[in-house]
Amino acid sequence: MTTILITGSAGQLGSEIRERSVRYSGYNFIFTDTGELDITDAGATAQFISSAAPAWIVNCAAYTAVDRAEGEEQLATLINGRGVENIVNAISGTVCRLIHISTDYVFDGSSPVPYTEDAATAPDSAYGRSKLAGEKAALCWPLALVVRTSWLYSSYGNNFVRTILGKTGSSESIDVVFDQTGSPTYAADLASAIMNIISGVIQNRHPFIPGIFNYSGEGVCSWYDIAREITVATGSDCIVNPVRSSAYPSRVRRPPYSVLDKSKIKEAYNLTIPHWRASLNNCLTKINSK
Repeated sequence: MTTILITGSAGQLGSEIRERSVRYSGYNFIFTDTGELDITDAGATAQFISSAAPAWIVNCAAYTAVDRAEGEEQLATLINGRGVENIVNAISGTVCRLIHISTDYVFDGSSPVPYTEDAATAPDSAYGRSKLAGEKAALCWPLALVVRTSWLYSSYGNNFVRTILGKTGSSESIDVVFDQTGSPTYAADLASAIMNIISGVIQNRHPFIPGIFNYSGEGVCSWYDIAREITVATGSDCIVNPVRSSAYPSRVRRPPYSVLDKSKIKEAYNLTIPHWRASLNNCLTKINSK
């Protein structure tokens, strides 16, 4: 039986993978969060992984407090960088495959076209630098697949969609930035993609291809567009006002453009990626059913 270890399983993506794991009865899933596996502890990580002997590791563990990272870069790098290095060291000498989750924040957002996997990285924040360190650590392992994603949301945890859903349900009007462009990613879609990759390799439907791959929802929009879509989908009377990012002063310069080109992962792993509007409505339906 194939053992699949999921780190950071209490987060958005880890929770979505856990939900989908019941569909894969032939696999042995081990779900961990910091209480069971602290990836910043090299010794404990090596001991845990040696005992579990996974054939696959999906590393969802991450420091994701983007604003707070500006004052806690050392901690962010410990988790997002050194933690990945500890995992790689722990699987040295094995044939374990590693899927590591990264971010659009490794770019500065100055590109006029969607970012491909080989585009030059230039993180403009502590969070972005810490995630780039994690990418470099992961890619030291020849059986590593790094998935860069953007604007992640889910029915689990705290995220932009859940925040806006709450505000549009209780406010007459809200202000949302319109000058940041990207592609929102429903964590449920990414979880399904990851499991399709893993099961496809195990069942010999496609080979395992290591390296960097982009994954996000299809289509392009702003945060304002997402908020407006939420009001339409929920029938809210809340007025959404478009404002510039300067209306929300921050220590972090968020990428103004972070659209990812997904051609590589779609072709390599035969994936179909849903449009962000369809996925957003699926998420809203799920939240309303809880």
